[in-house]
Amino acid sequence: MDHSQAPLLDALEQYHQLDRYGFSPPGHRQGRGADSRVTKVLGIDPFRSDVLASGGLDDRRSSNGYLSRAEQLMADAVRADQAFFSTCGSSLSVKTAMMAVAGDDPGGLLVSRDSHKSIVAGLVFSGVTPRWITPRWDEEMHFSHPPSPDQVRAMWEKYPDAAGALVVSPSPYGTCADLESIARVCHERGKPLIVDEAWGAHLPFHDDLPTWAMDAGADVCVVSVHKMGAGFEQGSVYHLQGDLVDGTHLSQCADLLTTTSPNVMLYAAMDGWRRQMVEHGTDLLGRALALAGRTRERIAGVDGLTVLEDRLLGEEASHDLDRLQILIDVSELGVSGFQCTDWMRQHCHLDVGMHDHRRIAATLSMADDDDTTDRLVTGLENLAQAAASFDRPPPISLPSPEELQLESVMSPRDAFFGSSEMVDADRAAGRIAAEPLTPYPPGIPAVVPGERLDRQVVDYLRSGVDAGMEIPDAADGTLRQIRVVIES
Repeated sequence: MDHSQAPLLDALEQYHQLDRYGFSPPGHRQGRGADSRVTKVLGIDPFRSDVLASGGLDDRRSSNGYLSRAEQLMADAVRADQAFFSTCGSSLSVKTAMMAVAGDDPGGLLVSRDSHKSIVAGLVFSGVTPRWITPRWDEEMHFSHPPSPDQVRAMWEKYPDAAGALVVSPSPYGTCADLESIARVCHERGKPLIVDEAWGAHLPFHDDLPTWAMDAGADVCVVSVHKMGAGFEQGSVYHLQGDLVDGTHLSQCADLLTTTSPNVMLYAAMDGWRRQMVEHGTDLLGRALALAGRTRERIAGVDGLTVLEDRLLGEEASHDLDRLQILIDVSELGVSGFQCTDWMRQHCHLDVGMHDHRRIAATLSMADDDDTTDRLVTGLENLAQAAASFDRPPPISLPSPEELQLESVMSPRDAFFGSSEMVDADRAAGRIAAEPLTPYPPGIPAVVPGERLDRQVVDYLRSGVDAGMEIPDAADGTLRQIRVVIES
């Protein structure tokens, strides 16, 4: 296929050349109606490019096929059979995949318990029964690793009627599962594998990156172009190959969930990024990986900071690592990741990504260079010097891996939508959670609706909030109270 083309971008350029004007949404009319105080900040160009996808960019029947051609090019670029664009983020894309594979299937879905909150939301929406795959744990670091092929195989032996399996790889930390072996385990049973690869949109475009899910044999994978690519926030693509998942049904599941007013700018940016990666991805990502290697060495030379790498890999750890994700242990400084994140933002005007009680993560992309990484390293050097002046971080009660594995006693859907009440946190142990409780980042729920709470997890979350942890999906953000099921 001719990857020099960008059908959506070309169509948008033509729209402007033809001076099209619509007596239809959007009401701002390519910025004519936008407040000058808004365009002073945003500029006029975003409004000029904000046009209807059908009955605007394309005709009312989408007969020019701009979107479908862009999706075909994307599929070809990443070695998939089909690709589907979404402007509602991978949060929608992964729900689509779950519904297409396991919707109304009594066998449920094997799901890695280190899944993102969007997957739990998919369980609530769809009613799919999760068959949780327990991740591997580094208890000392209080850190989970993706499940191994043997763990997935054991779950298939326990739940042979499950509709499929879903794993997350890479994790928000950059750690990766052995997808090729896991896909083989699933396919031995004629069952599909879904991979939430939100952090891996760049993986198909350089051989020194971890294995791309489609190359590993996954049936469906979901990527967030905005995370590691050059798309706008909410830009997502889900890819399909093989015959274990019906593409038409997959598309129809997406249609149930997606907006009927997709943002053309998100589509066009994903289309342009695909062209950029096919033409220049090996070079751009090769430079980024070299830069990441140098930056890792520089950060490792800062007293009190430990760049995690070898600890993340091994037979009982993760299979591979995306080294563009730089995970930094700050515990030797006697401070928390929450404090470091806040200090870096306030004093260096730098935002880091993932952070928890003892770590922060800096994510590099193809857009970074020596100037941006110099700012990062200088900021971290200043942080290490300033850390002695920080207040001592409040202690967090960290449960053991066994204590974190709560018992599932109701479906997430039934628990979330059933009769519930708010109870004081000190009376919540033993009750069934009616809400997800998700430390964010990384967005992996510590509690899923339908799980029976225990004292250790409640204490962990309460003490975490006191230490700076954010739990944005809790009904009471202070976690003084927790929403639980009213049991008859």
